[in-house]
Amino acid sequence: MERLNRRKPFLQPRTAVLIFFALALIMFSSAIIELHQSRKEQFHLMEENAKALLGTVKSAARNALLTYDYLEIFLEDRLLNDAMFLRHLLNQHRISNAYLNQFCRQYNIFRARIFSAQGKLLYSSHPFEHGQKQIEQDARKILAPIFSNQTDTLIIGYRRSQLTNEMRYVVAMATDDNGAIVIILNADELLRFRKKIGFGSLLKELGKNPGIHYIVLQDSTGIIAAYGEISAMDRVEQSPFLSAAAGDTLFHARIFSFRSESVYEAVQSFYFDSIFVGIFRLGISMEPLNKIKARLIRRVIIISLVLLAIGSIILTFIFIRQNYGILEKQYQIVETYSSNIIQNVSDGIVVLDSEQKVKIWNHAAENIFQIKGETILNKRLADVLPSSQCAQLLDKSQKMKELTYRINGGLKHLLISISEFFDEKGGANTILVIRDLTELRQMQEQIRRQERLTAMGELASDIAHEIRNPLNSIGTIIQQLKKDFQPKQDAEEYNQLATIVWQEVNRINKTVEDFLRFAKPQPLRLELFNLDEFLQNLFAQYQSLMMEKKVELKIDNDWVGDVHWDRMQMQQVFVNLMQNSIDAIDSSGEIELKVKTMENGILQIIFQDSGAGIKKEIRDKIFNLYFTTKAKGTGIGL
Repeated sequence: MERLNRRKPFLQPRTAVLIFFALALIMFSSAIIELHQSRKEQFHLMEENAKALLGTVKSAARNALLTYDYLEIFLEDRLLNDAMFLRHLLNQHRISNAYLNQFCRQYNIFRARIFSAQGKLLYSSHPFEHGQKQIEQDARKILAPIFSNQTDTLIIGYRRSQLTNEMRYVVAMATDDNGAIVIILNADELLRFRKKIGFGSLLKELGKNPGIHYIVLQDSTGIIAAYGEISAMDRVEQSPFLSAAAGDTLFHARIFSFRSESVYEAVQSFYFDSIFVGIFRLGISMEPLNKIKARLIRRVIIISLVLLAIGSIILTFIFIRQNYGILEKQYQIVETYSSNIIQNVSDGIVVLDSEQKVKIWNHAAENIFQIKGETILNKRLADVLPSSQCAQLLDKSQKMKELTYRINGGLKHLLISISEFFDEKGGANTILVIRDLTELRQMQEQIRRQERLTAMGELASDIAHEIRNPLNSIGTIIQQLKKDFQPKQDAEEYNQLATIVWQEVNRINKTVEDFLRFAKPQPLRLELFNLDEFLQNLFAQYQSLMMEKKVELKIDNDWVGDVHWDRMQMQQVFVNLMQNSIDAIDSSGEIELKVKTMENGILQIIFQDSGAGIKKEIRDKIFNLYFTTKAKGTGIGL
């Protein structure tokens, strides 16, 4: 009998069954994982939508509150301007009841009244009003701060009319004789507008979005505003979740049972002008999520069956493709977020590659160096900045250093941090973090200058009264001695010494007066006077001294007319500058005083002399207290 040699099949039934069940297990496991991942993504999407919607709610609420504020500020400014206009007309004796009535009709004002300082109604846009005595009695009570000269404006705000129960908006302004001008506006339309843009209307409009069960603004006392079928909500202090949300500004979310239905509740606290208002609670229906879940389950089952037939290779490809898409999206989010952070930080950030080409140049760096990013990116730093600046920036001997640069004519103080990192190719990249300390240094200098002024003022106040009285006594005695007593011998020397003592007493007294001007600055006493006459008087005051030193004064004044100055203090300014110019000229020379008319009625006054000028090494010190180059100077003139 012939023996047949048969090859065994490649796959045994048992092996095929095992492979089948193995593939089925893999595919169904993949389907379950996909379901879990999709549910996670859907929750993430719902969270992002809730954050966006809560942000919209908070922004709209903040805008509504700002609208309230701006509306009342605008209203107050408008009514106070009307009152100021009436006060101007009152000072010109142009006010009458008929004019007030016409003024109110023209500017849509409900009432305008003018009271005396005793609360008597002097003028009224409606002179035949009922209850005038009651009006005057109320005025004496409400306008008391104006009548008693405690304030010149009074924002009374909303008040309800006793006769018609309508709402009014009232402001008052003082007259020159401590009377009061009262402007009354009908506020019903304003209140209707406020109600229209209020929280209730806002939440109602936002609540029209499909899938929103409720929007609630709530604080510890209860519900402030709400949309939806809200009968009762759990209180903030009774819920650890709500208490935690009220205690910070972070986004909080939970699955919450509302009317026997699970909703996705998003919660975030709301602040306005740093004041806690309450927490916003947003309830979003989970029905779309449940439908997506059911649809996703059916789709996953079908896909799993199809993929089971197609094979594990295609299934693996789908998983890889999906995961790659998620990673790519996350990478884009991270990249965008990092780029926004770099561009919006207050410090300048500059990144250079291994060839010293600029790869990152953020907005702060643009502001510091006054160079736009598009003009410097992918260029060598040395091709754009001066070589000296570039060398200082890239000096790696110090990781942290403070440098002073002159950029576009201005001096900047910069704090620079330098570090390195290596890219994937092993190239060394340089990171420069630059902080502009210019304003900080200026502020510190102002603080130091103010401290010196304060110290000098305290010193002047302490010593002035202790010195001036003895000085006056010494001066009086010296004058009396010089007048009434003459020695029999050395009379000329006696008179000379008495004169020297009198001059020195006057010099000390003048120094004390200079100190006092800093300790107690005189208030401005503005007056109108002719500028050309003022300058000619100045010339006459120094004419003899200039002739003695052979100094010529040229006055170039292109302003013809009066100026509104404090004459005495401005005269002191001109006298000091003239004296400095004369002192700077040794024997002969020229002083030029120019007055130029600039825009908006501004005068530019220039003193220029032919003296030696101020030495460069002391220019930064001339405004320091007590610094002087004159033998008899005090160092406080400038």
